[in-house]
Amino acid sequence: MMVRLPMRLYLSYASVVVTGAATAFATTRLLAPRLFDERMAMMQGMGGSTMMGGVGMGGPSLGQQGIRDAFTSSLTTALIVGLATALVIAGVAAVLVTRRLLRPVDAVRAATRRIAAGDYQSRVPVPPEPEMAALAADVNTLAAGLAETEQRRTRLLGDVAHEMRTPLTALDGYVEGMIDGVFQADPTTLEAVAGELRRLHRLSDDLAALSRAQEHRFALAPRPCDLAALVHAAAERLRPQFEDAQVQLVVQAEQPMPAVVDPDRVTQVLTNLLGNALVATPPQGRVDVSLGRDDAQASIRVRDSGVGLDADDVDRVFERFYRAPGALRRSQGSGVGLTIAREIAHAHGGSLTAASDGRGRGATFTCTLPLHAAS
Repeated sequence: MMVRLPMRLYLSYASVVVTGAATAFATTRLLAPRLFDERMAMMQGMGGSTMMGGVGMGGPSLGQQGIRDAFTSSLTTALIVGLATALVIAGVAAVLVTRRLLRPVDAVRAATRRIAAGDYQSRVPVPPEPEMAALAADVNTLAAGLAETEQRRTRLLGDVAHEMRTPLTALDGYVEGMIDGVFQADPTTLEAVAGELRRLHRLSDDLAALSRAQEHRFALAPRPCDLAALVHAAAERLRPQFEDAQVQLVVQAEQPMPAVVDPDRVTQVLTNLLGNALVATPPQGRVDVSLGRDDAQASIRVRDSGVGLDADDVDRVFERFYRAPGALRRSQGSGVGLTIAREIAHAHGGSLTAASDGRGRGATFTCTLPLHAAS
């Protein structure tokens, strides 16, 4: 049969008290008469035998024996009464101490039940005991993490619904227009419908990639490659778009930089950073891409002369579906590109950060990657 924790705590305290009391009783009961005899013998040697009626060679006299018996009886009675009183007081103290120790545990149990029921704002009062305080702090941290996760989940559902609403509304308008005869089912109309469908497919693919990224299920395929070559290849692939937008693209990555990375994923990061820089930069503006090295890490910086970022936007640009205000062109992405790019950098053991001097002063995105694969 399982014994509950309160009873186990009480029994542990009671066993300690009973063991201590029994040891004290046995020790006192065995030693006290012997010590008494030794003390009496010392007194007799000092001339106290006449007071006790004399002692023969065979043992204590009748007077001394009577005193010894009376002392032993009184000592035993006093020990029994004292130990009984001590046991009662110790039992009461054990109950009080057990309740005091279990009160924080009960509070933690109640809080975890509330958290499991969805009350993520529930918190455990921090008790004065260091160990229980640490447990309460851990539970509170767990509740805060779950609350943040729930907020992100709720926000994600709203963001997905918002992102899907535009193409679905457009599709609904085209279909109703063709039913009512407003639009003809000609190649132009069907191409517009296909464009909205492609947008929905892109959103679906981006959400799947985001899910894999945030669950750390990226299937990286690192291999030796030249980061400088990757930077040049990504820039040249997007250069026609920069030329159409009349934005100058400057690449500074002349020296080869061998690294062990997943070239496809790194190219995905570079494409996203360059695309965002193009969206934010006005005509006659400039975007600089540079490649540098700091010890065992490579730094890829994409700096634009565009609309810049407010201090509150520097971190928020990496949130899902967040679009910094002031973009000069409509992005064709779903709003999760920077989130995925940061997760790719993290999966490589690197980082992706943003910096800006403020509105109208451009922004700089820095991706750091280790030059060697993690062992």
